[in-house]
Amino acid sequence: MKKALAALIRHPSGRIGLFIVGLYLIIAIMGAVGLTPHNPLQQFMLDRLKPPSGNFWMGTDLLGRDTMSRLMMGIGQSMVIAFASVAFATIAGTVIGLLAAWWGSLWDGILMRLMDVLLAFPAILLALLIIAIVGPGTATSIAAIGIVYTPIFARVVRGPALSLKRRDFVDAARTFGSAQSYVLTRHLLLNLVAPLAVQVTLALAWALLTEAGLSFLGLGTQPPTPSLGLMLSESKNLMTQAPWLMIFPALTIMLGILGFNLAGDALRDILDPRTQRREA
Repeated sequence: MKKALAALIRHPSGRIGLFIVGLYLIIAIMGAVGLTPHNPLQQFMLDRLKPPSGNFWMGTDLLGRDTMSRLMMGIGQSMVIAFASVAFATIAGTVIGLLAAWWGSLWDGILMRLMDVLLAFPAILLALLIIAIVGPGTATSIAAIGIVYTPIFARVVRGPALSLKRRDFVDAARTFGSAQSYVLTRHLLLNLVAPLAVQVTLALAWALLTEAGLSFLGLGTQPPTPSLGLMLSESKNLMTQAPWLMIFPALTIMLGILGFNLAGDALRDILDPRTQRREA
């Protein structure tokens, strides 16, 4: 773990990606514990639609709320949804992929065809369908995004697991009477950490974008709790009058996605065996 982190810091793209992600996490924590310039929900009615100034560094919105404070809280909200949904997808997809590869035959066909059905839907449309059935909200967004990206993790795990279960060390473990759960976790799952780590990093970027899209449509985080997509939605009719209300959330979403993508690309380069052989 330490070696991978050190290699990630040495990698040009990884260094930039880690800096952006780390900065976002710090801002998210600050917003969660209330270390914001103003109360994100407080309305300063005499300061409605004020441009960036010394008192309001990123201006105010239509209700006089501080944009910077809302942005800090919104980053935290978006990060919570992104991390929780990717954790859901990682666990569910890993379990499905491992079991499909291990059981094979009929169960492999059933589980992977189910994953194919989910993959046939565009991500945002499937998330919209789930939320339309259950109802909008933070918890629903986490579940919807998690379900949307579960098939990707299932496929990432199943392919290598099919190859690994035919290896000699797996046959040896089964011959010596090792429990199925031990073989799955100790011999299969541990050898899948590298591709899973890369997929998690890239999935966080997709989840951040999907969450912003759902909130923009009014189906994610509900007012008055701020989120990046919701802030964009609230400012769409004020683009000419108060452009800062759209510029700052849009740049925040873009940089967050860029940070996760850069970190994921760097991690993929570092963990690629072909790259390691060339460096050796």
